[in-house]
Amino acid sequence: MPKIIIHKNGEAHEGEVRPNSNLVVRAGIRQFPYPHLSYGCGMGKCGKCTSRIIRGGEHLPAPNWKEKKVLGEHLDMGCRLICQLWINDDLELSQDGIPAITPPRPAAA
Repeated sequence: MPKIIIHKNGEAHEGEVRPNSNLVVRAGIRQFPYPHLSYGCGMGKCGKCTSRIIRGGEHLPAPNWKEKKVLGEHLDMGCRLICQLWINDDLELSQDGIPAITPPRPAAA
């Protein structure tokens, strides 16, 4: 089972998840990583689950269009939207020190 380490508020929180798990879905139903993971919409729009990948990023798929749109240059800093990832391997991430993400606004009609 994949081992997950989350760094937040200067603390490290560790647990295991089943393969092919989405951490935001799990937190939403109050399973680890709840309550240690910040998240919002779960759909890749708000950016609240933005995390910097410390270890295990090589096992993640390439960023999708939602991550590219919301994160922009933050992708170059190793940030990902956790709601968009299904975890199959060990992963270490941090939600400390992430610059504020301002999601793009929809175009006016």
